[in-house]
This record gives sequence, C-alpha cells and structure tokens, in this order.
Amino acid sequence: MSVLKWGGAGLAALAMLTLLAVLGGQLGLWRGQAPDDLGVRNGRLKPPSMTANSVSSQAGLWPGHPQQEAARIEPLALLGDGPGTLQRLHDTVAAMPGARIVRFEGDYLRAEFTTPLMQFTDDAEFWLDREAGVVHVRSASRLGRGDLGTNRRRIEALRARLQER
Repeated sequence: MSVLKWGGAGLAALAMLTLLAVLGGQLGLWRGQAPDDLGVRNGRLKPPSMTANSVSSQAGLWPGHPQQEAARIEPLALLGDGPGTLQRLHDTVAAMPGARIVRFEGDYLRAEFTTPLMQFTDDAEFWLDREAGVVHVRSASRLGRGDLGTNRRRIEALRARLQER
C-alpha cells in the first residue's frame, strides 16, 4: 500500500519516522563502533567487509572471500616518494568534509568519515607498501549491509584530488 493511499495519517507517520531517524543520527546512534582490528598485520590491512559496504586494494589476498571481487579497488600510486605521498594524502583527507584523522604514524594513516545529518561513520586506512611502491587502501562502513558505492566514490575522489595537487 502506498503512502498516498494512507492519506494524512500515512504522511504524518512517514514524517515522524524520518524525524526519529535523523534524531537518532544526531544522537550518534548510527555511528557504530570502530573495529578493534584495524591496522597493518603481516603486510595486510583488514579483509573487506563480509557485506557490500567496503573497498580494499588487498581484496585479492583473501581468496574465497564473499566480497573479494566487489570490494576490489586499485591501490593509490606514489607521487614522488612514499612519505611525501602519504603526507599529501593526510593533507587531502584532513581537508575533506566530515573527515577526522585518527592515526598518522610511520607508513600508516587512519581516518574516519562521518556524514553530517545521519552521522554514519566509515573507517578508511592507508598503508604505504614501500616494497610494492603503492599505498594500499581499505575503506568500510561500520553499519549496514551496503553503502550505495560511497566508499568507492570517496577513494576514487581522493585518487583524483591527489593527482591534482
């Protein structure tokens, strides 16, 4: 049954649900908890999420993973030397709306991206793999089964911004 068939009561109910969802976001109910297993272990970032809400340049390292192909994304290319690239990446991420740098040390950068209205939070990690000459990336939503391509678009936007600088 469509909301239009419900009349005024249906529209009022829909408005109330929307208001409650936004209020829940403003109270931080949709932020979720940061995973406690982020970081680089044995030359690997955490595997992609088990659902369609992440991307990883190391997805191929996890054979048989249900999201291996859907999560696959290219690593970031070095722009000059590795530390310089990581610093440029830090500066670019820090300037993005909703971004917060959580950790930046050595060859590793971790950031959180939070949407303004609903306060959904995604975790992004970047690791300078000196041996391979790339920056590996993993970006994943904390909540939900899908992200409508948000993490992929964010990483590709970062890739483009890095090339511009």
